[in-house]
Amino acid sequence: QLQLVQSGGDSVQPGGSLKLSCAVSGLPLNDVVIGWFRQAPGKEREGVSCIWNRGSITRYSDLMRGRSGFDRDYAKNTVFLQMRDLKREDTGAYYCAALQVSSGYGDCGLRSETYRTWGQGTQVTVSS
Repeated sequence: QLQLVQSGGDSVQPGGSLKLSCAVSGLPLNDVVIGWFRQAPGKEREGVSCIWNRGSITRYSDLMRGRSGFDRDYAKNTVFLQMRDLKREDTGAYYCAALQVSSGYGDCGLRSETYRTWGQGTQVTVSS
């Protein structure tokens, strides 16, 4: 059974950095696409970035393009979202999501309805 466990959310000052974790169990990383989403207070959930692990294909929305990146630990079956130069508007609940894909899938998407399995979420608060 595919499951995701998240960690890493925190309170930081504007300009700070955070590294969010999404530990995957039930499938190896190369068999899933991982998406990151955030939901700000009073707003709908929005796509931040995604990665097709097998081919290292990534996509970023305008929300954090140029201020975020991926890292992976295959030994721990974990994907990380690295965020830098955080702004107050980055405040929100961050969710990772996974979709099992075939070996030749070739892409990833930022639409939440694409994903079947979700992590529990982790809170990021950016304030001075």
